[in-house]
Amino acid sequence: MSSTLRAALWMIGAITAFSSMAVAGRQMSGHLDTFEIMFYRSLVGILIMVTVVLVTGKRGEIKTDRLPLHFIRNISHFTGQNLWFFAVGLIPLAQVFAMEFTAPIWVIILSPLILKEKLRPIGVVSGVLGFIGILVVTRPSPETLEWPLIAAGLAAIGFAFSAIFTRKLTRDQSTVCILFWLSIMQAVFGLICAGYDFDIHVPDMATVPYVVLVGCAGLFAHFCLTTALSLAPASIVMPIDFARLPLIAVVGMVLFGEAIDLYVLIGAAIIFFANWLNIRSSGN
Repeated sequence: MSSTLRAALWMIGAITAFSSMAVAGRQMSGHLDTFEIMFYRSLVGILIMVTVVLVTGKRGEIKTDRLPLHFIRNISHFTGQNLWFFAVGLIPLAQVFAMEFTAPIWVIILSPLILKEKLRPIGVVSGVLGFIGILVVTRPSPETLEWPLIAAGLAAIGFAFSAIFTRKLTRDQSTVCILFWLSIMQAVFGLICAGYDFDIHVPDMATVPYVVLVGCAGLFAHFCLTTALSLAPASIVMPIDFARLPLIAVVGMVLFGEAIDLYVLIGAAIIFFANWLNIRSSGN
């Protein structure tokens, strides 16, 4: 199996996990603010990662030589994730994901500058097609451009930088190390931001399952994403994530009664074609 195909399969796992996070985030939006969600999510992640490290005996993989890069990666992701949770609670999930999917466009543009990866012409075409599909879905205009929609777009920039620096870390850091520092650093960020006013809400019994789901799904999603980025260039891996859009549109319709219109279907078809073009051109 080629590295590109293996990366694509890992991205399917990430897509499923990220979609589960969106559902859980929507359920928690009226009970916890975004900083609290991130704090509790990271606590769950710490418990999982400490258990994994102890059980597998991989303490030696937890390195401290790239902490500044881990910090930059995690502050980018923390910012993007908070904006994402904010948007998830206020606008249709398909719109959130559509705006989030401008991230691969930023990755394609920024990867040659930061990672020194070759900018492939077909990657540019794929990114442009994917962006056109996003515009078809969202149909932005001055009347429809709301703060949650802007937040989702800004989240994409945070996720793009996170993906780029993750790719850079995979060159000499293990997945266990990357996820360990993800959990630790983002727990600290969440504690500072949620507790600056000394008022951190404790989730009730009805919210606890969603907190656990967000923590587990978030860690699994990053495991899948990090593994995929270790197998193939970021400019190839990230556009695969476009497949989340039609999936979350169906989830939003079934669970939250969000309508799926013709524009969503047309946009999803364009996005699928862009992914197929990008993966096919990468070779066997």
